[in-house]
Amino acid sequence: MSADRPTLPPVRLHSEAELARDALSAPLMARAAKLARWAERGVPVGVGGEILQEPLAAATEHLGLAGDEDGPAYTAEAWQLAVDTGLVEIEEAPDDEDGTDLPDNAAAGTATPGEELGLLTSGSPQDILDIWLGGMETVLADAAAPDLADLADQLTQGGELDLDALDWNPEEEAEMLDGILGNLYLLTALNERPDQDVPLPALAASMIVPDDMDEPTDDVLEEVSEAMMRLDDQFRVLEPIGLVAYKPVDEALIEELDEDGETVLPQGPSTGSGPGGTPIAEPLTDEDVSRYGLVRLTPLGVYAVRARMLDAGVHAPAVGDLSDKGADVLLEALPDYPEPLAQAESELWLAARTPLDAARDLLAAARGDDERAPRRRLDAQQTLSLVAPDAEEALREVLDDRQLGGLARVWLAERALPGIPEPSQEMIFWLTVDTLAAQLDSAEEEEATTELRELVQGLTDQHSGFFETAWRVDHPATADVLEAMGRLHPDKKAAKEARKAAFKARSRQSD
Repeated sequence: MSADRPTLPPVRLHSEAELARDALSAPLMARAAKLARWAERGVPVGVGGEILQEPLAAATEHLGLAGDEDGPAYTAEAWQLAVDTGLVEIEEAPDDEDGTDLPDNAAAGTATPGEELGLLTSGSPQDILDIWLGGMETVLADAAAPDLADLADQLTQGGELDLDALDWNPEEEAEMLDGILGNLYLLTALNERPDQDVPLPALAASMIVPDDMDEPTDDVLEEVSEAMMRLDDQFRVLEPIGLVAYKPVDEALIEELDEDGETVLPQGPSTGSGPGGTPIAEPLTDEDVSRYGLVRLTPLGVYAVRARMLDAGVHAPAVGDLSDKGADVLLEALPDYPEPLAQAESELWLAARTPLDAARDLLAAARGDDERAPRRRLDAQQTLSLVAPDAEEALREVLDDRQLGGLARVWLAERALPGIPEPSQEMIFWLTVDTLAAQLDSAEEEEATTELRELVQGLTDQHSGFFETAWRVDHPATADVLEAMGRLHPDKKAAKEARKAAFKARSRQSD
C-alpha cells in the first residue's frame, strides 16, 4: 500500500447540524449550559473556579438533582465543564489588603455567563462542536485520571502523592484509552451496522491479548479482567458527554465475582474475538454478554475520535471527502472502501457533477497500463453504473478505445440503447484479462477466491481454445492472469494449459 492511500477505513459522519444537536443534548453539556445561564446574577467560586458548598446546593436544586444521592457530584462535574469550556467566566476577587489567607469555603471570585454561552444559541453548528470538543478533552482527561478514592487515602494519611503506589502512569493510561477509542472507531467503520454494540471483554482483550495467542493464559485473562473493570469506570465517565453509548457491567456480577475472588472474565472455550482476532471468554447468551458491559461510539463519538486522529496526523477519511476531488483521486481511493461506503462515496461524487462531465472524467481517469489500472477501470465501471443515461455521449466517444471500449459497450447494453457495435474478439479477450486482473487485485477473502474459481472455470467452459488465444492478448497483466488461472482452475488439464499459456505470454513480453 502506498503511503498516500488511506490507513483507516472511511466512516459515515452525521451532518454538522445533527452532531451539534447531539452535543447540546448530551447530559453533561446540557447541564453545564443550564448552570451557565443560572449564573447570570453571579455565583461565588473558590480558587480554580470550583463552585462553593452553598451555591452547589442551589445549583443541584436548579438542575432537578436534589433528590439524587449523586446529584451534588453530577452538578459539580457540570459546573467544572462550564468553567473549562468558557460557558462561564471567572472574575477574581480583589486580593485581601492585609495579606491574610481567605477562610475555608470563602469566595475567591465570581462566575458569570461567558462569551461561549451565546454561541450555543447564536453560533454555527461548528461553533457548538468546537465548544463540545473542548469539553470532551476535559472529560477524557478525567477518565484517564487515577481513582480519587486511592488519592484521598494517600492524602489523608499525610503522605506524599505516590503515583507508583497507585499503579498509574499518566502517559500509559492516556495511551491505553486512546487505543481503546481507536479500536472502537475501527470496529464502527468496519461494521455494516455502526450502532452495533461491542462486548467489553472483547474490547479489553483487543488491547491485551497478543494476536498470535490461540488461548489466553490465566495471567492474561486476569490482566484483561482488570483492564475491563478500568474501562467500566472510564466509560461511565465518558457516556454523559455523549462520546459513547454504554451499558455498564452488572453491579451484581461484580459483587458475585468479588466474593468468589474470581476474574471478571469467564474461563472456557473462546467464541468471540477483538479487532485483532484475539479470543475471549466462553460461550455466553446475549443476556450473559450484556452483563459484562456493552459499548459503542455514538455518531458524536465517531466525529470526535476522527477529529483527534486528524489532529494527530492520522489519515482518517469520511464518506464525502472526495466529492470535490478529481476522478483520479476517487478511483485510487475506492478499492480501500467497504462496498456500501464505496457506493455512498461514488454517489456523493456524482451528485456534484453533471452525468456527462462525470462520465468523461471517470473514463479519462480509468486509462492506463500501470499495475493498478485494471482495478481503476473496474471501479470506474461500477461508478458509471450509477450514472444517468444523460452520459450516453461520453460512453459512445470511447467505443473504439482499446482500454475503454469494452466497458462502454457494457454500459450502453445495460440501458438497452441502440446502435452498439459488435466488439472484436481482440477487445473481448482484452476486457476479459483486464477484468480478471482487477478481480485478482481485490480478492483477499476465501469467498472472493471461490467466486474467482467459478469465473475462471466458466470462461474456459464457454470458449474452447481459450488459452491458445489468451496468451496473445496485448495486456500488461496477461501472464499474471494466466498464472492465476492455472492456480485457480479446478480441472488439472485446464490448469496445465493455463500455465503453459502463461509461459508463452511471459516469453512474448520479454521479446
